Amino acid sequence: MIESLLAVSDSFIVKREDDKKSIIAGYHWFGDWGRDTMISLPGLTLVQGRYEDALKILLSYARYADKGMIPNRFPDSGEHPEYNTVDASLWYIHAVYQYFRFTKDLKTIQKELYGVLQEIVEYYMKGTRYNIHMEPDSLIYAGIEGVQLTWMDAKVGDWVVTPRKGKAVEINALWYNALKIMSFLAREMNLPGESAKYDNLAGRAAKSFRDVFWYDEGQYLYDFIDGAIKNSSIRPNQLFAVSLPYPMLSEMQQRLVVAVVKEHLLTPRGLRSLSPRDNDYVGCYQGNPYERDRAYHQGTVWAWLIGPYISAYANAYAGEKETIPYIKRLFLPWYEHLFEAGLGTISEIFDGDSPHIPRGCISQAWSVGEILRAYFEHVHETEDA
Repeated sequence: MIESLLAVSDSFIVKREDDKKSIIAGYHWFGDWGRDTMISLPGLTLVQGRYEDALKILLSYARYADKGMIPNRFPDSGEHPEYNTVDASLWYIHAVYQYFRFTKDLKTIQKELYGVLQEIVEYYMKGTRYNIHMEPDSLIYAGIEGVQLTWMDAKVGDWVVTPRKGKAVEINALWYNALKIMSFLAREMNLPGESAKYDNLAGRAAKSFRDVFWYDEGQYLYDFIDGAIKNSSIRPNQLFAVSLPYPMLSEMQQRLVVAVVKEHLLTPRGLRSLSPRDNDYVGCYQGNPYERDRAYHQGTVWAWLIGPYISAYANAYAGEKETIPYIKRLFLPWYEHLFEAGLGTISEIFDGDSPHIPRGCISQAWSVGEILRAYFEHVHETEDA
């Protein structure tokens, strides 16, 4: 299976102007999107030693950074970039960090990329498009009525299917990680004052996160918070508080988050986008465009989320005897899928209800990328050891 996904990886990496590169989000109808590109980059390039490709992709987006944001949709010739996303820029910081982990290329980061990362953090602190700004509690608030900024971005006419305006859980997990990464890179570049500044801000954000996002009655994390509104829908977004390099939760809280996700959302084809016990759950992605968009993030299974689930499980149960055997078993069902839709590749989405029929794009970059990343980070390395 892994050999097949390594072979198909090349189909997603495309040339851009001036010898730069990008990543096509999926076949047969997506172009290249900032969020998808940054999530896919480690699995499609770095774990395979394609460091030059990774750098060209990072440089492609750096040139279009504006007001602390990278494009959500990469511009074609003569078109203007679209910046309607809150998480793509934070995923960009994460992708640069992963590039450093694999290459130790501090010189290029310092010369070409660090200024872009600084700009992202500065604008998120003082405010940028779509009411993206840091609140007094050091957490990120984002959103205006009628605009979807997170990855759960389905919209039908004026109807926002999954409204998540406010402080979204994965955005603030990414924000905390971005601050810790900035502190780490500043320290590597011998900038102790700057490192301390970012680290102090990260500490305040982490405290606020634990105070406001932990849903004590349910023993998991709220999905988003907007003033008095605390949304307790069980969604996969809370996993990023455990799966990213810098977790904020205690070991017990991490395990509780993983447990609730496992119970409600885990399937052999990835994670459901909403618990089947929720009144808004839609189990089949089918019908007209309205019906499909209604289901898109309301129960539909997303293959790419198996990557964060595996990383979260590995973090929460690090050192346990059964952790690696359990993770290895999670890869087994994917072999069968290689012959279900796009030959030798992984689909975008699946029905939330069994038998989890594949839907959407027949070959999706972050589906392939995240399975490869999770395999090489959590299985391949242990086998080598």
